[in-house]
Amino acid sequence: MARLRCLWILSLVCLLLIGCDKNHPKKPDPTKGAVTGIVLCADTGKPARFATVTLSAAPKKDEKIEEGNPLPANESAVTDLDGRFKIEAVEPGQYYAFAKQEGYLDPMRGLDFARLGKLASDREQELDAIDQWKDHLIEFTVSAHRTADLSLQVERAAEIAGTVAFDDGSPAIGMHFQLSRKTEKGRWTDVGLALFSDWTIPAVSDSHGRFNLTNLTAGEYKVCALMPSDSQDSAPRICLGNTFRQKDAGTVKVKAAEIAYGVDIEIPLSRLHKVAGTVTAIADGHALKNATVRLLYADDREKAREAGSLEDGSFSFAYVPEGKYILAVTGAHDADQKESEPAPGDAQTAAPKTAAALRYADKELPLIVLDDVDDIKMQLDLTPPDKTQKQ
Repeated sequence: MARLRCLWILSLVCLLLIGCDKNHPKKPDPTKGAVTGIVLCADTGKPARFATVTLSAAPKKDEKIEEGNPLPANESAVTDLDGRFKIEAVEPGQYYAFAKQEGYLDPMRGLDFARLGKLASDREQELDAIDQWKDHLIEFTVSAHRTADLSLQVERAAEIAGTVAFDDGSPAIGMHFQLSRKTEKGRWTDVGLALFSDWTIPAVSDSHGRFNLTNLTAGEYKVCALMPSDSQDSAPRICLGNTFRQKDAGTVKVKAAEIAYGVDIEIPLSRLHKVAGTVTAIADGHALKNATVRLLYADDREKAREAGSLEDGSFSFAYVPEGKYILAVTGAHDADQKESEPAPGDAQTAAPKTAAALRYADKELPLIVLDDVDDIKMQLDLTPPDKTQKQ
């Protein structure tokens, strides 16, 4: 999935569908073509002002794509007050066109990225994304010395609106959100993709705890509020139905062009606790700063939280809900050490060698959280030599 995010998602979703590259207007080129057109709002028939129009070269089904090839050709423009746009000096060829505006359908919220991630090649992923979004794309041809004229529409999206508050009545300000949507096959897929930030949904709750999640396709959703954190993966969450786990969250159905109001979430302050401790070597007690510490739900080992041990071997999880967990420590090791260099005048002249890092055995600890637990000591033994050599 990391390769998908880094390579294909950047080229396909960003360039093909949302037009990350805001190209500067080009001068006419007689050896190339031009594209003009108008974008209208499907719900009002009015011009879509300041909408982004993106053109992207259509992939050929029989074309072989090699790793490292240039990204597909793309052009973009922003509509004027009449909803019109013009793009000069477009290379001749087959293209897809798509318009995007806030409050209207957005492929970043509509594509099933889990489905895309299961496909083997970049080309399969690209063709599948186009297939998923084909009803919202216009395919056309650009010819040299000619102007292609397009008529595009943006379709009003669904929205989910509600509030997030603490159980003492105060608003929960600055909360991020995570959405999952039920697919036609009955499974749940995450909505959006953290392309240039650590959050799949950029919206946050306002100073009154209110939120509005826009640009959605019609469907059934689970909504979770994420407390402020460094990233979505490490953020504590509370979901619709006031549950801490997404799989137990309540659902909300919303139709196209509809706003689902009253999606309210309450955060129980008294049921959130701190879990903290240290990771050390059992032999001499020195701190292990390179360990990965995970808090897993005891019933199915789903990851609740993850962190790395710090310089002093410490780790900490804030706002952990009451419940049964497994604390798992993996990957602990001492950094590679350089052996001492020979003293001046020593006959030995070879460069100093680097000793292999010492690695430590993984360890798990059952944990029941009913209050703050801040004195956990995870003491690790060295991995047996034969296992160390294999690593």
